[in-house]
Amino acid sequence: MPLVLYDCATAPSPRRARILLAEKGLAHTTVQVDLRSGEQLGEAYRLVNPQCTVPALRTEDGLVLADNAAIAAYLEARHPEPPLLGRTPAEKAQVASWQWRVEFEGLMAVAEALRNGSPAMAQRALPGPVNYAQIPELAQRGLLRLQQFFQTLETQLAAHPFVAGPAFSIADITAVVAVDFARVVKQKPGEAHPHLQRWRTEMALRPSMAL
Repeated sequence: MPLVLYDCATAPSPRRARILLAEKGLAHTTVQVDLRSGEQLGEAYRLVNPQCTVPALRTEDGLVLADNAAIAAYLEARHPEPPLLGRTPAEKAQVASWQWRVEFEGLMAVAEALRNGSPAMAQRALPGPVNYAQIPELAQRGLLRLQQFFQTLETQLAAHPFVAGPAFSIADITAVVAVDFARVVKQKPGEAHPHLQRWRTEMALRPSMAL
């Protein structure tokens, strides 16, 4: 049975999984889930992933992994080359730390701004099977957090070629997606972020980043 990725071409979270699979050189089949029409909330997809989110990955033996953390852990364990979670204990710790920071300070900040500020997402302030009302103040906070996130990356990339240090890792994948996703709330790195912009230009040379 081949790997099956439940995807949505326009969403940031499944893009992380697509890039990871490409960096690992792993063939897979794709099932598109239409988030705009609410397909992720339908009974058919709930049977695949009761969390009603994408991505989900069905493994060769039929196990369904319902989030990026599980997908990354599984693929790294099954296919350790090239390593994307670090090689040594110190590298693994650095990658894990930066991965968490990029998710919490970057991706979550964009999601906060978008989901609490977009009229199209009224009652959908959080992903998943349960509806939650928007909190407009969180939209403003998300925009402020994004500016701090850009500065955090700028400082790190001024001293290191990659987000977690000397080597490309999953933290770079997540950071690319976060920086690109920020455009949906009209935020992007500017003149104050030359190292961040240099890094993003270099990331664009990797074929996986076009996915």
